[in-house]
Amino acid sequence: MRKLLLSAAVIATAGPALAEISDGKVKIGILNDQSGVYADFGGKYSFEAAQMAVEDFGGTVMDMPIEVVTADHQNKADIASNIARQWYDTEQVDAIMELTTSSVALAVQALSKEANKITITTGAATTELTGAQCSPIGFHWAYDTHALAVGTGGALVEQGGDSWFFLTADYAFGYSLEEQTSAYATEKGGTVLGAVRHPLSTTDFSSFLLQAQASGAKVIGLANAGMDTQNAIKQASEFGIVQSGQRLAALLFTLAEVHGLGLEAAQGLTLTESFYWNRTPETAEFGNRFMEKTGVMPNMVHTGTYSAVMSYLKAIEAAGGDETEAVAAKLHELPVEDIFAGNGKVAANGRMISDVYLLEVKKPGESETPWDYFNVKATIPGDQAYLDPAQSGCPLVTN
Repeated sequence: MRKLLLSAAVIATAGPALAEISDGKVKIGILNDQSGVYADFGGKYSFEAAQMAVEDFGGTVMDMPIEVVTADHQNKADIASNIARQWYDTEQVDAIMELTTSSVALAVQALSKEANKITITTGAATTELTGAQCSPIGFHWAYDTHALAVGTGGALVEQGGDSWFFLTADYAFGYSLEEQTSAYATEKGGTVLGAVRHPLSTTDFSSFLLQAQASGAKVIGLANAGMDTQNAIKQASEFGIVQSGQRLAALLFTLAEVHGLGLEAAQGLTLTESFYWNRTPETAEFGNRFMEKTGVMPNMVHTGTYSAVMSYLKAIEAAGGDETEAVAAKLHELPVEDIFAGNGKVAANGRMISDVYLLEVKKPGESETPWDYFNVKATIPGDQAYLDPAQSGCPLVTN
């Protein structure tokens, strides 16, 4: 019988913790891209989501104040690591969250493990965070490259898109997304004809798109995100790629990017998110509250950050203090029941497992209200969307 094991450090402290809050407050850092290619994908809106979670929690935990700080890591792992180190060493930050950009998330999670501080990643996608580079005090919320591959990749292969060519962002996230989607498409009977890598934040996709077009692949997989995906889709339209019969797969595309691109250009795209504001009356109520606060509707990164903050605060309350190992143990133990995940659970490798949704972008005439952009085509159960922890490569998990 398969058994999932946490590290001895977490198990040893899973019992009652000292009933205290260090430094007389709980301080959470939201570290992400606020000025570059992923500024709308997460950015200042994730900070607003974190503040909203604190307000909804009541503003205090165990009668101690909660503070949220934020900084722009500019998509650079060295800058992110310097900020994280300063936060830990001199500014009494207890946990860091969001961490858009996989190279950044991997670096900060590793640094935080050394500093004995919790990270909850909601903005980065690589499965390495809960795979070979997992941490007993590191957690991955919202989505990852495997869930995107199962959702968007699987749907398109089943719809006849059985040959692929990838335009891939040239860093850890892009490699992981291409690898996961390639594996899943191949498993479903598809073939991969090739791939080309592009720099982060490139503005000219012409040479990459021409290579993809020349491949003859039925599907061009955009293994990128944010403004890179928007620009690739716009330029593909200029080349007439979709008009000539090839399909674009926006492998990481969220409500924020659809809004930036517009329904006219985005209509018909298939994508995967783990939250959609207009899916139920309850998600719509949350979305409208978020809109009143920020001027935009939330995507899965924003709402995932809200969920991560709420779960962290609940874990502190359950642990009776903010001691790292005790809080980490409670994060593993407690179910995730909130507006983001109605049936979430945290696996031994730190992966939060919840349902994801296969979405199709509406035609302009189908949209009934502002930000009403998606038709929900399918619900993918979390246990199907995410890797079995025993197969993740995480050394905290054994068979």
